[in-house]
Amino acid sequence: MAKQNYYTQRDITNLKKINELLRELPPFCEDFFRGIENRTSVLTRQKYAYDLRIFFFFLTTNKFRKKQAKEITLDDLNAVLEIDIENYLSFLTLYEFNGKFLRCDERAKARKLSTVRSLFKYFFNKNLLDQDNTAKVPTPKIHEKEIIRLDKEEISELLSVAETGKGLSKHAEAYHNTTKIRDVAILTLFLGTGIRISELVGLNDDSINFSDNSFIVRRKGGNNAILYFSDEVADALKDYITQKNGDKRIPKDENALFLSMRYRRITVRAVELLVKKYSKVVTPLKHITPHKLRSTYGTALYRETGDIYIVADVLGHKDVNTTKKHYAAISEDNRRKVAGKVRLHKDKDD
Repeated sequence: MAKQNYYTQRDITNLKKINELLRELPPFCEDFFRGIENRTSVLTRQKYAYDLRIFFFFLTTNKFRKKQAKEITLDDLNAVLEIDIENYLSFLTLYEFNGKFLRCDERAKARKLSTVRSLFKYFFNKNLLDQDNTAKVPTPKIHEKEIIRLDKEEISELLSVAETGKGLSKHAEAYHNTTKIRDVAILTLFLGTGIRISELVGLNDDSINFSDNSFIVRRKGGNNAILYFSDEVADALKDYITQKNGDKRIPKDENALFLSMRYRRITVRAVELLVKKYSKVVTPLKHITPHKLRSTYGTALYRETGDIYIVADVLGHKDVNTTKKHYAAISEDNRRKVAGKVRLHKDKDD
């Protein structure tokens, strides 16, 4: 029997987790999740479930102290005031849950508030709540963070470290000969196409077409897209695929493009650790992640094309404003270029 599609298996796993979390939440939450099912992804609903678990934990430890989360009713939600939501946001700054101390920055607070607002709005629109006090609480102000990316020299050095293993720890060196061709292919694909980590992990052997240097990815939201890569990326992929084709230990029913050392589809966590392993040798202070490799590509592509709409399309951004952060650093280049354009004194010949 053929293995299940990676995204199908991921959705099955996430749906199971949602059902587990719903057992901890008030019964009316099942209606909410059923109501939003047709307009949200499974991954989004899973994040909602985690967020609501924290929200109801807050309510049972601060406002409804004699109740468990499962016992909270819609009448109780009617009694949640604007001040309670403000207290919730304050609580999120640093709180203890399941024996661990956790903290939320402004972005995490904004996301958790958005989840709670969605819950209240759903039942308010159904006329099951008399009021929606969450709408009165402003979203925490989000301060723009510096976009961290690699420069050209760092990109070259990163690939060099992956190829040679120079600078790796003794422990990492022990595995380097086994994984280096795969790792170079992964890093080259990130830096040469800007795909998301979930898109890379989800690639199958038949996703790649070398006749026109194209490949198909599952975009955020579930749509498929065909992207194209350079000959440089093609060479790295061909080297890796050639190595794979000569390895008889790979199970015949395994169709994933990138494999772990156990000959299974590589995980998101493994790719994150792979990028961290090599990047900390090159630039330990920048804390490079797969998403920062994506930002590196976005910036480089904008510098080459000067067209933000092309960059948005290639990166799979639905909103071009999301893309603009990828060329935030270019404004510094522009400021440097125009620094001498305005003259304060006339030339002698004027």
